Amino acid sequence: MVVDVLCARLASGVYPQGSRLPSERQLAASMQVARNTLREALDILEQKGLILRRAGAGSFVVDPDRSDNALPVVASSGPLHLHVMRGILEPEIARLAILNMSLARIEALTRITEDLGRTIDPAQFARLEEDFQQKLAEGTGNPLLVACYDLVLKARRQRHRSAMLRRLLTPDRMDELRRIHVDLLGALASGDIAAATDLVQQMLIDEQRLLMQEG
Repeated sequence: MVVDVLCARLASGVYPQGSRLPSERQLAASMQVARNTLREALDILEQKGLILRRAGAGSFVVDPDRSDNALPVVASSGPLHLHVMRGILEPEIARLAILNMSLARIEALTRITEDLGRTIDPAQFARLEEDFQQKLAEGTGNPLLVACYDLVLKARRQRHRSAMLRRLLTPDRMDELRRIHVDLLGALASGDIAAATDLVQQMLIDEQRLLMQEG
């Protein structure tokens, strides 16, 4: 299996701790598998805490012996738990980010929004969305809030939820999310707290509706 091969390479030090993995295209070619198959394997490695993936930056090897006390909580949480937490945190993250975010952070969000406009791959789109949300959380300047939201992101990365999100990311849905992210970026840049929180809540409501239809 692809997962077993990658795990063996990590354990043997072929990909040392802290290093960046080869690109998805390079890995898929070296293992003679489809990129979708490889992405599913990377999803599993990330769920196990063996790698860390960043949209636009790649996948990085983490310490396999590092304990993560959050994993049992993440594993036992259901979709409703996740959605409730997002509803509590994400509007407040948008509000605090507007009050505290630097110009450099706005520029980083602009680059991610531009990448969202270019990609047509649902898995890449989902990772870019996550990267946008993470950088927005970091823009609050509140390390405790960032840590709480990191737990939410770990829950989203669980394999079955990631697969579900990718199924829901149809071309029409991605077009709608691109528009919302452009509007959200404009609200963040202009300091419009009401518009930003409304857009965040709109995305949450839309996603909840789609998840209920999926279920």
